[in-house]
Amino acid sequence: MTVELIRHGNTLWQGTGRYQGKSDVPLSTAGLAELHPPKFGPETVYITRLCRTRQTAEVLFPGARLVEVKDLQEMCFGSFEGRNFIEMEHDPDYLAWVNANCESPCPDGETKAVFSERVCRAFAALVDKALADGEETLVILAHGGTQMAAMERYALPHADYYHWCAPNAGGYVLDAGDWAEQRVLHLLKTVQYTKEDAR
Repeated sequence: MTVELIRHGNTLWQGTGRYQGKSDVPLSTAGLAELHPPKFGPETVYITRLCRTRQTAEVLFPGARLVEVKDLQEMCFGSFEGRNFIEMEHDPDYLAWVNANCESPCPDGETKAVFSERVCRAFAALVDKALADGEETLVILAHGGTQMAAMERYALPHADYYHWCAPNAGGYVLDAGDWAEQRVLHLLKTVQYTKEDAR
């Protein structure tokens, strides 16, 4: 079985560097226009409750059944959401968070550790179910943070959390052959589903 882990398309906030997190920010007009459907059409795609994943999935995989999985959604950045680093360059809470490698709690938000545990638990449950059901492909369309958390924990070759944030509408295809015994996924290739980069 293969697992495809894709990031949503470009949103209205991303051009301004604003933290999105659990905020329900839609794709931008340009973000929608640049999406390019792949040459395969899965029956089911797992998305999050945030509209940017649903909008991306509807363009990339028209006709697929979309199943929301709440715990795959992006990290909650608390009071940082809707703001960018320029607006917060003198905010002591933000500076403390950055100086802690973004691993301390965000005010009213999650820590990276809590977020990663939430995502990995939900991700592993989907892989387990897909294998048990004899699926050939599991497609998850979520967020950059979702990718980073799952890939850091389960992907081989191993790489740091921040290494795994794919471009918008990009992601990874992984082989689950050793999942049942070793709880690892082997990276097969990267993918990019935008018109200028479509493969």
